Amino acid sequence: MALDYHEEGRPGKIEVVPTKPYASQRDLSLAYSPGVAYPCLEIEKNPADAYRYTNKGNLVGVVSNGTAVLGLGDIGALAGKPVMEGKALLFKIFAGLDAFDIEINEKDPDRLVEIVKALTPTFGGINLEDIKSPECFRIEQRLKEECDIPIMHDDQHGTAIISSAGLLNALDLQGKKIGDIRLVVNGAGAAAISCTSLYVSLGVRPENVVMCDSKGVIRKDRPNLSEQKARFATSRDIHTLAEAMVDADVFLGLSVAGILTPDMVRSMAPKPIVFALANPDPEISYYDAKDARPDVIVATGRSDYPNQINNVIGFPYIFRGALDCGATTINEAMKIGAVYAIAQLAREPVPGVVDKAYGLNDMKFGPDYILPKALDPRLLLRVAPAVAKAAEESGVAKRPITDWEAYRMRLEQIMGDDGKLMRRLTDMVKKSPRKVVFTEGDNDNVVRAAAQLAAEKTGVPLLLGNPADIAARALRLGLSLDEVTAIDTHSHAQSSRRDRFARALLAIRERCGLTLDAARELMFDRVYFGMMMVQTGEADAMVGGIRSAGSTLVHEVASIVGIRGGMSHFATMHVAHTRRGTFFLADTAINAVADREALVDIIRQVDRRVRDFGIEPVMAVLSYSNFGSNCGDPEPKEAAAAVAYIHEHYPEIAIDGEMQLDYALDTALRDRTFPFNTIRGKEVNTLIFPSLGAANTTYKMMLAMGAATMSGPIECGLSKPVYFCSVNASESELTDLAVLAQIER
Repeated sequence: MALDYHEEGRPGKIEVVPTKPYASQRDLSLAYSPGVAYPCLEIEKNPADAYRYTNKGNLVGVVSNGTAVLGLGDIGALAGKPVMEGKALLFKIFAGLDAFDIEINEKDPDRLVEIVKALTPTFGGINLEDIKSPECFRIEQRLKEECDIPIMHDDQHGTAIISSAGLLNALDLQGKKIGDIRLVVNGAGAAAISCTSLYVSLGVRPENVVMCDSKGVIRKDRPNLSEQKARFATSRDIHTLAEAMVDADVFLGLSVAGILTPDMVRSMAPKPIVFALANPDPEISYYDAKDARPDVIVATGRSDYPNQINNVIGFPYIFRGALDCGATTINEAMKIGAVYAIAQLAREPVPGVVDKAYGLNDMKFGPDYILPKALDPRLLLRVAPAVAKAAEESGVAKRPITDWEAYRMRLEQIMGDDGKLMRRLTDMVKKSPRKVVFTEGDNDNVVRAAAQLAAEKTGVPLLLGNPADIAARALRLGLSLDEVTAIDTHSHAQSSRRDRFARALLAIRERCGLTLDAARELMFDRVYFGMMMVQTGEADAMVGGIRSAGSTLVHEVASIVGIRGGMSHFATMHVAHTRRGTFFLADTAINAVADREALVDIIRQVDRRVRDFGIEPVMAVLSYSNFGSNCGDPEPKEAAAAVAYIHEHYPEIAIDGEMQLDYALDTALRDRTFPFNTIRGKEVNTLIFPSLGAANTTYKMMLAMGAATMSGPIECGLSKPVYFCSVNASESELTDLAVLAQIER
C-alpha cells in the first residue's frame, strides 16, 4: 500500500507549480528572456530584492545526507529521499511554504557545510534533517555562524520545542516550578542534547540534570566524553538509570523501547512527569506508566496515546514566521517564543472542529491534553507570529512585520484547504469506522478503495459481487482483502436475504405498482440490494452506481430510503479543495432547474451537511443578476424568493443573493457595492447554483483546469447515506465518498 502510494500516478509526493501566467508569448518573455533581466539587475544592485522578485522568501531547503533517517539509521542520501519529500510536503500543507528536498551524498561534516553554504542563494531557510550525532551539532553550528538565513536541525530543535511546551504545561498541572525539578534524560543523541539545553534555557538547573546513555549515567569521571555529553555530566554517586530515577520529577526518554520499568516510575517523586519519546515504541507505554503511578502525566511520540510530542506542530510554523520577517537565523529567543505560543494554545478552549477531527468530546487543558493537536488550525496563527515577534525583539529580523492584523489575514489565506478537510474527516472516521457497502465489487478501483479503507481502519468495506472474481482481482492487484467481506447477491446463500429485502421494499412501495415477484427480481440488482442493506441497517452507508450513474435509479433512491422530514427535494454537493480554501457547491447532479421551493430545500440540506463537517456555512445563491438587477427574469426571481424565505423562516442560516460569482467570492467588492447585504464581512464558502448546468459545468471546469480537487457527489437530504458516483471514479474519490458517507448524521 505504501509503495503504491509513492509510485502510482506521478511518482513521489511533490511537484513545482507556476505562480505567474505563461499562456502567451508576452508572458514567456516576461518570465524568461528578455524580461527576466530587469529583476536580475535589481537584485545585483540590492541583494535584498531577491525577496521581492523571486520565491526565495517562501522557499525552504530540506537537506540531508541520510546518515540518521527516522528509525532506519544510515541508509544513505538516496534512500532517505522519500522522507525528505515527505517533510517538504508537510511544509506546504501546514504552512504554505514551498520546499525542495536536497539529498547530498557526503558524510564529511566540513564538506557538507561547504555544499549547503553554496546552496543558500536559492533558499530563504534550510531545514537540516536526519544527520547523525555528533556531526549534526557541528554542521548546524557552523552553518548558523557562516550563513545569513534561518537554519535549523529539526531532529534536535523540533522535539525540544514541542516537548518544552508540554513540559511547561505538565509542570503547571502538577504544581511544580521548573527551577526546582530533578530531570533524568535517557539518551544522549541530538534530540536529547537539544531538549535538555532548551529546558535549561527555560529554567531547569543544570546541576539537577542526570543524563544516561547506553553505558549508564554520564558522569564527570568518565573518559573521552564529547563536548555535548560533558555539559550534562554529573558528579553524583549514581551509575544506572534505576538509581537516577529515585525521587526524579521528570523523565525524558529519547532512547529505546521498554527501558523504563513500572518500578522505576513508582520510585519517582510525587506527581511525576514521564516523556517517553522513543519511536515507534516508547520507553514505557502510556498505560503501564499510568498503572504504576495514577498521578503521572505521560507524553509519547505516538498518536494513539494522549499527549503526542509531534514535531509537525512546530517546524512548519517556526520557518513560516522566520521567513516572513526576514530572520537571519533561528535563535534561542525564537524557539522560546514558539514554546510559549504552543503551550498557551493548549490552555485555551478547543474548537469543536478539533474535537470532531479526533472523535473526542470537550477536549480541555489537563493531564491528557497538554499540547495542541496536529490538526488544530490555530497553530499557524499563533506560532508563526510569536516567532516573528521574537526575531524582531532579538534584532535578527531584516523585514520586521509592521501590520500584525494584515499579517494574520495573510496567514488565514495560507490556511486554504488543499486537502486539510478530508484529512480531518478521515481522522474522525478512524475513531469509529462504519460498514460501507460498495455495489460494484468487480471494479478494480472499488477493490483498491476497499483494501485501503480496511488497511487504514477508515471503514468496514462490504463488496457486492462474485467473491471468486473479487479475490482474483485483489490477487492481480497485489492487495489483501482479509478484512473485506464479499457478498454474491445472486448466490443461493443470499436467497433468504433477498426475500427479506424484497418484502421490506414491497412494504415501502406496494402502492407504487410493485409486486412481490418484481421486488424479488430487483434484489438480484446489486444497487437495489445495497440500498436495502442500508435501509434495513445491515450497512451504514452505500457507495454505488459506477455502471449506472446518471440513470433514473439515482432518482428512485428517494422512494426507497426516503427524503428527510419536511422536505420534498434532495440534492448533491461537491467539496472543492483549493489553495484559497474549502468551498461547497450545490446542487451538482440532481435538480435540473431549481425553483423557489427546491432552492429552499437545497439550502437547508446543504447547511446541515456543511455543519456535519465542523464548518460554519456562509452561503451565496448565484445568478447572472445582482440583488434584483434582472428581477423580471425567472431564474434570479426564484433565487431571490428563496433567499427571502430563508431569511424569514431560518434566520440562523448565513445566506444572501441572488448575486454573481465575483461578488460572492470578493467580500470587499460585495460589501462596497452592496453594503446592505446580510453576510457583510463574511467570506463565502458555500455556493448555491440555480441550475444543474451551471453547477455541473463549474465544478468540472475547476477540475479540468487544475484549480481544485473535488470530493463528491455528496447526497444531501436523503434519510440514509446512499451515494452514487461517476463511472470514472478513482480509488481516492471512492475512499473520500466512503469517509463522507460515514460522517453523515
